Amino acid sequence: MVLSNREWRVLALLVASGFINYIDRSNLSVGATNIQNEFHLNGRQLGLLLGAFSWTYALSQLLGFAGWLVDRFHVSWILAGGFFLWSAAMGTTGLAATFGMLFATRLMLGLGESVAYPCYSRIVVTDFPEKDRGLTNAWIDAGTKSGPALGSLVGALLIARFGWRALFVGLGFGSLLWLIPWVLWMPRGKAFDTPVEQAQVPSLLRIASHRPAIFSGLGLFCSNYFWYFLVIWLPHYLETERHFSKSKMGVFASMAYLTVAASSVVSGRISDRWIARGGSPTRVRKGFAGLGLALSTIILPVALVRDESLAMVLLMLACLFYGMFSSNVWAITQTLAGPHAAGKWTAMQNGIGNFAGVVGPAITGFLLDKTGLYASAFGVAAGVAFTGAAIFVFGIGPLKQVEWDLA
Repeated sequence: MVLSNREWRVLALLVASGFINYIDRSNLSVGATNIQNEFHLNGRQLGLLLGAFSWTYALSQLLGFAGWLVDRFHVSWILAGGFFLWSAAMGTTGLAATFGMLFATRLMLGLGESVAYPCYSRIVVTDFPEKDRGLTNAWIDAGTKSGPALGSLVGALLIARFGWRALFVGLGFGSLLWLIPWVLWMPRGKAFDTPVEQAQVPSLLRIASHRPAIFSGLGLFCSNYFWYFLVIWLPHYLETERHFSKSKMGVFASMAYLTVAASSVVSGRISDRWIARGGSPTRVRKGFAGLGLALSTIILPVALVRDESLAMVLLMLACLFYGMFSSNVWAITQTLAGPHAAGKWTAMQNGIGNFAGVVGPAITGFLLDKTGLYASAFGVAAGVAFTGAAIFVFGIGPLKQVEWDLA
């Protein structure tokens, strides 16, 4: 991977923003038991609160608002504005006095973060060569997976010492410092703002008329169900069913998320080198995506085996396989969409995919209320992941840029 100094700076800041992005969206899970006790929430209410973020996050993208912003205005400034909004929402969460206020701050967090992935795709497809996009996307993905890792480990320790509110206020308002280097080093390209350029940007309906776009969204829904299950419910599971202490939970949850991040970077590097040596992008990228999701179903026995050590080994293996998938999913999208459709396609795909963040927490909360155990919830997560593997392998056709025929 040979990048200029400017490209490395931009990539480092994108990775950092993804890292902060996922710390902000996952810290509610780390403090879930504390918040549940303070606000006297049942499983259904906790599931609604944990899924609130995804309502605005998904709808903003699915309805075209996030993609329109990214394609119509300067993408670097849109990312800066979204970052400011989601960081402020994170800090304000720590000041909430009622369940309603907590719910509202999570909705605002989702709205701010809704522009992140469309911005990442536009910047990557415009500013980075195709041969390096596997590893470029993998580094960004590693940032998003490392966020929950650090959030789980440090968050658990800080909550144990200072309480959950101090964690949200400090991280939320403190992360605004990221905006300083971003404004200095962000890409200086412009939006598609001339009539000719705007004419080359396909409409959301035009994108949705292509089978790969719909199947990429459905596949992402399945993979996100699995990922949100890990991010939202793994800390709660380790504390309530495995009876881990807050600090022990933080260590093992952090290890799980770091395993995904490390696997994503290694898999992204391998896939890029394979393609550079003549491998078919269709076979390589879809192979990593399908095989990774299929093997992630090894998570099912985690809830069934009694031996703690074996359960944690199986959990780490499931995370390793999930990293294989996540390293290539956005490279698939960027190849299919091309530079003029990358923002809207990514927004639509991410909008469909992130309804898993609404559906998943609600289903898991319902199953916990009904059974009192996590076994059925693990089973659903594994089944949905396997369905996603089939969608990526058989639902998405050859990986070549769509000819939009906008005349």
